[in-house]
Amino acid sequence: MGDFNLALVIVAIVVCVIVFISSIYLLVNYQHPDDANQAYFPKFVVVFGLSIAMISILMLPADVANRHACRHAIYNGACNLTLPMKDLWLAVYIVDAILVFFVIPFAMFFYEGDQDKSLGKRIKSALIWVVTTAIVCALVLGILYGVIGKVDFSVRHLASATSPFPTSWQFSNNQPCIGNTTRQCSAFTANPTSEKTWTMRTTFPEYVVALATIVGSVLFTIFGGVGIACLPLGLITAFIRRPKAVITRSQYIEEATELGKKARELKKAADGLHQEERSGAKGKKWRKNVKAVEKELLQLEEDVNLLEEMYPQGEKAETAWAFTVLGYLAKFILGILGLIVSIAWVAHIIIYLLVDPPLSPFLNEVFIKLDDVWGLLGTAAFAFFCFYLLLAVIAGAMMLGLKLVFITIHPMKWGATLMNSFLFNVGLILLCSISVIQFCATAFGYYAQATAAQEIFGHTLQSLRGIKYLYKYNVFQIGFVILAGLTFLYYIAFGWRRKKPSGRFQLSS
Repeated sequence: MGDFNLALVIVAIVVCVIVFISSIYLLVNYQHPDDANQAYFPKFVVVFGLSIAMISILMLPADVANRHACRHAIYNGACNLTLPMKDLWLAVYIVDAILVFFVIPFAMFFYEGDQDKSLGKRIKSALIWVVTTAIVCALVLGILYGVIGKVDFSVRHLASATSPFPTSWQFSNNQPCIGNTTRQCSAFTANPTSEKTWTMRTTFPEYVVALATIVGSVLFTIFGGVGIACLPLGLITAFIRRPKAVITRSQYIEEATELGKKARELKKAADGLHQEERSGAKGKKWRKNVKAVEKELLQLEEDVNLLEEMYPQGEKAETAWAFTVLGYLAKFILGILGLIVSIAWVAHIIIYLLVDPPLSPFLNEVFIKLDDVWGLLGTAAFAFFCFYLLLAVIAGAMMLGLKLVFITIHPMKWGATLMNSFLFNVGLILLCSISVIQFCATAFGYYAQATAAQEIFGHTLQSLRGIKYLYKYNVFQIGFVILAGLTFLYYIAFGWRRKKPSGRFQLSS
């Protein structure tokens, strides 16, 4: 037991170090050259936020491993668990909420502030927005916690007569209880009036986590439902729409000229918007025009990348084209594998969550059997499915952000991501990570039973007054499956078609 506990602590420390290094690696390779050697506070927030998000996803497998430390004990309290998981869950998610609702908005307001203003004025402007948000959030949380911050547990009072201790044990489906004449236990024969509601007030940290989970669950249902389908199908359709051959030089010059004209038009529009910003004319029309310019700029960048793929230049042009072909082939393979995982996820949700009683534990049994093969194999597969769900959320957010005008577009691009886009995506990941963990704790309840996560996200959250009906009637799971199906139909109907730019020009096929 002690050796197991020590090993788990060492693994947890090593994983945290790896996560921190990975966050720095992502920042260094994704950041825009304009942010090099500056914007250190936003960069610190990005690294810290990414680390918290990844650690929170890995905490559920750690929670399962922590439970295994006492699997040979008669009951969990008979041994000392390796890690105080409930305290760690609450700590991580309180930090998560603070980052999402206060620290990241402050960093974004500070970063996006007018560069012509002094440092003090930029900090003051950002603080005004954050303090206003903090006051509103504190009032809302305080009022809600005081009025409905309680959990309602349904309990049943059972009473039974005593029976002599049997000399032999003969249990079956027809006789599950002790006694020669007993055919049903007291839990089955109890009067329905014996069921009562046991009400208790939850702790404030648990209530904050619960409300943050509700906000994240709405985003998770929308983005995750769309992303679980568009993540693999997007890779497959990218392979279908790939450039089939290299274009001629004359075609390249013609298309490059059109792209140059479009770039000059966008620069002129951006300069005009910047002048309006300096004059203080930042109304509804200005914000709408900014989003329109952002969308056109993204489309222009996609067209430029596609043109470069169709006409590679330089001494190693043939090598570049070979890598382009291999890249699209890799997307196709990853898309097929991702489609299998997505189908498994949707099937598991229907079989295990939406059908009552569940038809089968499905993936729960798969993880348990993998654990029997090798102790950490099931846990690793479990962690992979959780991470895949988070990737689906990000893919869904990016797709809807590009399709819908009212969503702010903050794309992540290798070597060209500004800090405001970084901060926005980190905030989205942090907010949805809470819901991903809650969703996984519910979807894999059989595998993750008796964990601290189930105590928080299962019993407390799903019995919380005012929101328990959202979980009782599987509102989020049903919405997730419906959006996944609609997205799948969209790709079947339109995904095979070649993508057309939204601008006034179109690349030659």
